[in-house]
Amino acid sequence: MLTYPIQLLLFSWLFLFPVKETGKVIAIKDGDTIEVLLNGKVQRVRFGHIDCPEKNQPYGTKAKGFTSEKCFGKMITLLHSGQYDRNKRLIAEVIIPNGDTLNRELVKAGLAWHYKKYSADSTYSLLENRARMAKKGLWAEKEPVAPWLWRKR
Repeated sequence: MLTYPIQLLLFSWLFLFPVKETGKVIAIKDGDTIEVLLNGKVQRVRFGHIDCPEKNQPYGTKAKGFTSEKCFGKMITLLHSGQYDRNKRLIAEVIIPNGDTLNRELVKAGLAWHYKKYSADSTYSLLENRARMAKKGLWAEKEPVAPWLWRKR
């Protein structure tokens, strides 16, 4: 049996080197949640680092449409560290066929916030600030409401 330090070392690589998995997108639930067929099983995936407007929130439908246009029915690659949220969704970055990271593309388009509560990746903050300055997407609104605040209503 492996000792705890060795077990910790063996499992810590997951956080240093993300796992890459390829699958076909079979459903778009909203702007930041999709279903992917991985190894013959359906896996619900929550986009890491970001939070898109809710479906009933301004720009929620646009975010879902953007995600659908970019990946529905296509083969994508998931980069993840094996983490799941409380709803059993795999947290991942989604690489679309042209090599772009869909999570980042949503932020660039002004269709998602950098979800700083769960992400320290400064790339997403930079992309959000650029979208704000350019008044792209939801940043054209006078006072956009972050999804985590909208859900508390």
